[in-house]
Amino acid sequence: MTASVGVMLPREVPPGDVVRVARACEAAGFDEVWVVEDCFFTGGVSTAALALAATEHVVVGIGILPAVARNAAFAAMELATLAGAFPGRVHAGLGHGVASWVEQVGATPASWLTTLRETTDAVRALLAGEEVRTQGQVVALDAVRLSFPPAVVPPLSLGVRGPRSVRLAGESADGLILAEPTPPAYVASARARLDEAATGSTRPGDRRLTTYTWALTGAHVTDEERDAVLRERVLGALRDGGIEAHLADLPEDVRAHLDRVADGSAELSDEALDLLVLRGDDGVRDGVRARHAAGADSVVLIPPRVTDGVDVVLADVAALGEAVLLAGLGRPRPS
Repeated sequence: MTASVGVMLPREVPPGDVVRVARACEAAGFDEVWVVEDCFFTGGVSTAALALAATEHVVVGIGILPAVARNAAFAAMELATLAGAFPGRVHAGLGHGVASWVEQVGATPASWLTTLRETTDAVRALLAGEEVRTQGQVVALDAVRLSFPPAVVPPLSLGVRGPRSVRLAGESADGLILAEPTPPAYVASARARLDEAATGSTRPGDRRLTTYTWALTGAHVTDEERDAVLRERVLGALRDGGIEAHLADLPEDVRAHLDRVADGSAELSDEALDLLVLRGDDGVRDGVRARHAAGADSVVLIPPRVTDGVDVVLADVAALGEAVLLAGLGRPRPS
């Protein structure tokens, strides 16, 4: 698979600014633009539609649509509409969703894994133009077939992290999406587990591995300001919890240090920070290369300065694109 570099369209971008931010991402030279569906910001499919219509070349990824919030047939209809209108430019993502948000909207399933497995299988079959008859624990479809199946079927990846869910990505989906932070050791471990599951499945072919990571160059900010923003992102993730799988493959002393950081008994070291974020032009370039070398097919950079307004996001996207292009890692800018 071709190694790609993408950029995330932050969830904090208001709907009225999605078009100009998406265009700026493409103009910066990125191969992919990824949108998210976090409660309670913008919708994943509608934001992707805006980004696709505003751009000409980039692949637009949706990472991710919570399976618990989607009827499989209607999810397939939405994705088929995007893929039919923009062939070859859609990368769909399904996942469990954040448990607290899912509970907040009354959608907690009896089985997270069953819900994701049945939804993934049904959506993939429908996008492939098949007639689907199934009576599962969650998905029930009676002779459903899309009227407009896409000529170019979009890849469907799973945004998950647990071992059983990663195995599901290898068995039933086209790839895996790893949320931030993604140190290279975590990427390599996920790559191995994904490939092992794919090898043992009935579906041949490679699986695409997409990784998210916070990134900020030295443009427009001092090194101290840059590092403060990135440290706050890492500290927030450590405090919120749920990223144990991301850190499990780090050296024992680093994990112990991060435990102390999480409980407030230690300051985050520069060495630990550099494992979890990309900072500075050289750090961005080296970090992208390291994640590609560890097995990532796509490294998606997340601009972290999202509370200072859209103009700041635009400036940071441009600076990240410059750093990537100077290393020959991205797509040539459109003329």
